[in-house]
Amino acid sequence: MRSSLMRRPYVRRTARSRVASRAGRLYRGRMGRRMFVAVVPPEDVREDLAAFLEPREGMRWTPPDRMHVTLAFLPDVPERILEPLEERLRTAVADLQPFACRLAGAGAFPHPDRPAVLWLGVDRGRAELELAARRVRGAANDAGAGPEGQRVVPHVTLARPARGRSALRWIRVLDTYRSREWRVDELELIDSQLLGRGRRPLREVAARLPLG
Repeated sequence: MRSSLMRRPYVRRTARSRVASRAGRLYRGRMGRRMFVAVVPPEDVREDLAAFLEPREGMRWTPPDRMHVTLAFLPDVPERILEPLEERLRTAVADLQPFACRLAGAGAFPHPDRPAVLWLGVDRGRAELELAARRVRGAANDAGAGPEGQRVVPHVTLARPARGRSALRWIRVLDTYRSREWRVDELELIDSQLLGRGRRPLREVAARLPLG
């Protein structure tokens, strides 16, 4: 089966993105691709969360186009395994049924008193996300693209607080938020190109992985 990798743009191609794409190719020439498998909430869910966060000053919040629930982070995917990786991922989730999902419940990694990441969790669909994560991580491993980390805690990263500041106040605020429920019927394999210090990675959807 011919791979669909890199045929579905995550961003509109502009002169800037073409330059960034060339930079990404140079970067990948030194090592494999940086990719991840995720659930991306619908646009209205992301925009609603962004509207909730926007008036709350004191934190640099994740913009809505960067909000997703990561199931597997693949930091170094060799070019030669892109097609078998996509095929294995498709097969791994093909028999999983679509499910309802909702964002709720806040937390911080590694600990609220020493936060590196402030996040919003999942209170509906968590078990299904954990199963999907196990499937895609196993498939990636089998394809030769070892995933980073171990146990997955489904969440959307919202901010990266300054070191030495407790996150307890922010967690109390975020705990008041509940997204609407939506139906997850696909996962996305996303190519994330590093463009240098201080610049956001350029992201493109490499493949869509239907459930069921």
